[in-house]
Amino acid sequence: MSTPDDLARDRASAQALLEDWIANDALRRHCRAVEIAMRAYAAECGEDVDAWGVVGLLHDFDWERHPTLEQHPSAGEPVLAQLGYPAWFRRAILSHANHTGVARETALEHHLFACDELAGFIHACALMRPDKLMGMEPKSVKKKLKDKRFAANVSREDITDGADEIGRPLDDHIAFMIAALTPHAAELGL
Repeated sequence: MSTPDDLARDRASAQALLEDWIANDALRRHCRAVEIAMRAYAAECGEDVDAWGVVGLLHDFDWERHPTLEQHPSAGEPVLAQLGYPAWFRRAILSHANHTGVARETALEHHLFACDELAGFIHACALMRPDKLMGMEPKSVKKKLKDKRFAANVSREDITDGADEIGRPLDDHIAFMIAALTPHAAELGL
């Protein structure tokens, strides 16, 4: 008999949910990129790689149907509850968005927040480079962070706050994320 914690580690079920709720390939790739980063951080931190990965994969599963701050991710949380995802899992997803008012308390929650915006920003930076992710360095990402017009919808404050929350210098966090994502470049469209 399957438990909620088993479901939280069931990548196949999470992938099916993601594909059912998200048609946009770019959003699917973003969710996958956050999953990859979360798995890498879980391994480094000695945490549950599968659970952290599935949280990363599903963190934005409801965005396409609920694309406003008033709805996302709050409108998706009851769906996850109904499907049987555990409270800690749903809480992590709620906490990745500052506007929900759900304070981040656990390592899982802090890392999800730290990976979300940066994954999207690194992807945007890679699209502008001939070699995409290959050879990308933190200094080039930080240079793009200073250009407020580049990927203007990405919160620079969330990126720096995320690095602070996980206790890493921003350069180290960027380098870690690049290293985690690079082996999956083709899958991520990079």
